[in-house]
Amino acid sequence: MTMVSSEAQILRDVLDRWKSAVDAHEPDDVASCFTEDAIFQGLHPYTVGRDGVAAYYAAQPLGLTAAYEIRETRRLADDVVLGYLEVEFGFTDRPALTVHLGVVVRRIDDDWLIGHYQVSRLD
Repeated sequence: MTMVSSEAQILRDVLDRWKSAVDAHEPDDVASCFTEDAIFQGLHPYTVGRDGVAAYYAAQPLGLTAAYEIRETRRLADDVVLGYLEVEFGFTDRPALTVHLGVVVRRIDDDWLIGHYQVSRLD
């Protein structure tokens, strides 16, 4: 019998890997948390695919950290989960930046990966 993970646990599994790679300033490891065709929208123009994700995080300052809190989840299909989060990005040389993050994670084979990533600031 296969146990189905909760939506929040699925998101935590993916986002903990993402956070660990962000905190370690490992852009290729961050990108490995995404699907090959991921739509990625940080605070700069959007990109599609892992190369764009890696380039975005490579350009981030050393010492960048991420702390997240899951606000809402929805199971869109057996292999698709939507998450809405609050993320605080910490910096060594300026105040932290709090953003809202929407993600769609998809099960690809036996792994869950981010297929859509959308950051917004609600100042």
